[in-house]
Amino acid sequence: MSSNPERPAHHGWLIANLLAQLAFGLLAMTIGLPSMQEWPAMFGASQAAVQLTFSGYVLTYGLLQLVYGPMSDRLGRRRVLMFGLFITLLGSVVAALATDLSTLVIGRVLQGAGSAAGMVVGRALIQDLFQGPERTRVMAYVGMAMGLCPPLGTIVGGQLHVTLGWQANFVLMAVLAVVLWVSAWRGLPAHQPSTGPQAHWLRAMLDAYGQLLKDPRFVLYVCLLSMTSATFYAFLGAAPLVLGSYGVGPDGIGFYIMFVPGSYIVGNFLTSHLVHRLGDQRMMWMGQALTATGIGLMLVLALAGFNSPLALALPLMLMGLGNGFMVPPALAGTVGLMPALAGSAAAVAGLMQQLAAAVGGFAVGLVSHNNAVNLALVMMVLCLLGVAAQAALRQVLRPAGPRRVRN
Repeated sequence: MSSNPERPAHHGWLIANLLAQLAFGLLAMTIGLPSMQEWPAMFGASQAAVQLTFSGYVLTYGLLQLVYGPMSDRLGRRRVLMFGLFITLLGSVVAALATDLSTLVIGRVLQGAGSAAGMVVGRALIQDLFQGPERTRVMAYVGMAMGLCPPLGTIVGGQLHVTLGWQANFVLMAVLAVVLWVSAWRGLPAHQPSTGPQAHWLRAMLDAYGQLLKDPRFVLYVCLLSMTSATFYAFLGAAPLVLGSYGVGPDGIGFYIMFVPGSYIVGNFLTSHLVHRLGDQRMMWMGQALTATGIGLMLVLALAGFNSPLALALPLMLMGLGNGFMVPPALAGTVGLMPALAGSAAAVAGLMQQLAAAVGGFAVGLVSHNNAVNLALVMMVLCLLGVAAQAALRQVLRPAGPRRVRN
């Protein structure tokens, strides 16, 4: 299976195009969150029913990555990406015109189904177009964009909701979908799909995933990424509860949460400059050490009775920094092991990160949060599982030494 696209010069516009395609899904995911507080009254529905507008998006955003990955390997990256953007445009229009909650949910589901293509194809194109430390550097730029999208989406969504109404968020996403469709058509290289015998798409998809899952390196890279996502989303799920127990109201929660994504962006920026000298594996171990140190410090402070918002947020800046060191080389590893299956690899990694994030968010709901102790314990368990995956990966990647000759 061929995966050699026409390789243009790696200039800033190409990287910006790829980052925009990757970030679009997270922006679409979060831009409607501020409106969800008022949708129950607007549509005469329960808050639980309104939550379907978010969970429906997340579900299709994760599951459709499994389909887009093999499709992009066999049909071409750009073609699949443009198809996904068209579906996102359709979903955004449906959501903007919705007069009842059921129609809005359908629009959000279509948005998620289409936006999944950008995440998969963007990662696969980075594998196609960049090599070695340069690939990890671009993945670091991806991490910075991903860290910026959730807070940016909620801020923009809230402002548009107040000034123009909630429908304006979906109009904006429709406009952006058109812009990115044109950007993909005009600015991205045409990946050359397989020229060999074309198997049935379902069999080809299952064969691709079978090849990946037989490689222990790929499985361990995905486990590492999944535990990193689970740790972060455990924080996102419980931080509002912990901060509320410290007397922080809804208007102040976002400020303290931003400490972690902010340091994550810094970590990705540093990775883009340090990876050429230190290498992927050393960056990842530094990231694990910083993550465990940050969580451990938060736990110690909570056990010592320092129950304050800064005692939660400041130590976890180390976690954000550590994740910024870990995620880019781990992402580069997942898509770089089998270049011909880069799309399928990106799909599996994306889905598992979404599922692990859901597990992390669910796990913190099983314990009370009168202070940060229980949150820190859950996060530490998830972090240590990631450390175990990286230790196993180190053993798998270690080259076999010379065999001892017996006399």
